[in-house]
Amino acid sequence: MHVVSDVHGNARDLARAGEGADALICLGDLVLFLDYADHSRGIFPDLFGVENADRIVALRTARRFQEAREFGARLWAGVGADRSSVIEKAVRKQYAEMFAAFPTPTYATYGNVDMPPLWQEYAGPGTTVLDGERVEIGGWVFGFVGGGLRTPMRTPYEISDEEYAAKIEAVGEVDVLCTHIPPEVPELVYDTVARRFERGSRALLDAIRRTRPRYSLFGHVHQPLVRRMRIGATECVNVGHFAGTGTPWALEW
Repeated sequence: MHVVSDVHGNARDLARAGEGADALICLGDLVLFLDYADHSRGIFPDLFGVENADRIVALRTARRFQEAREFGARLWAGVGADRSSVIEKAVRKQYAEMFAAFPTPTYATYGNVDMPPLWQEYAGPGTTVLDGERVEIGGWVFGFVGGGLRTPMRTPYEISDEEYAAKIEAVGEVDVLCTHIPPEVPELVYDTVARRFERGSRALLDAIRRTRPRYSLFGHVHQPLVRRMRIGATECVNVGHFAGTGTPWALEW
């Protein structure tokens, strides 16, 4: 089983991600709004230019979120009432490319920058989309929980702690717990390049301790302080920033 997360527009490598594996798991964030390593890539610079992308990245990195929102609002004001349709059109273009690159079979869940209502339009018969659901693969039970928790960044698929905890509860006991965000452990949620703690899930951490899956697999934090650690009987693994590495993480059993 090959596992990827945080694809962020890397369709070229995604098309090869399933080679040599029986299946592919994708843990979300297919959309690229803004590349923090290359400010010329993504929906934001396509609309507003690299100079404005430089500015908003600088504000967010400095945690000046209110200023970033105000700056972004001024830029979006120039788009007018068509903002939603402009974003959806750009996202649809990326989704058409991403979903066409998925091998068969693929099991996928959403990331915090994804737009779930669009997925069913692009997911072909070889792609199974799961969120708060479980599936048996090769004799093991895999549970999937997508999305992220609410943050000042206000990305498209952020939900409340209560809603997220309910999805974790719905999955129940599994062999492999697949989520976009990590459990709330400092070493797993700290991004060493962005120099900030991302949001992890306490409910996920509690479920790992309670149900003891073999693996907890996740992404979201692009440059974590620690990529893997054990929590009791569970091996917790950040499967990597696929947009940057182009290399899936392999699970064998």
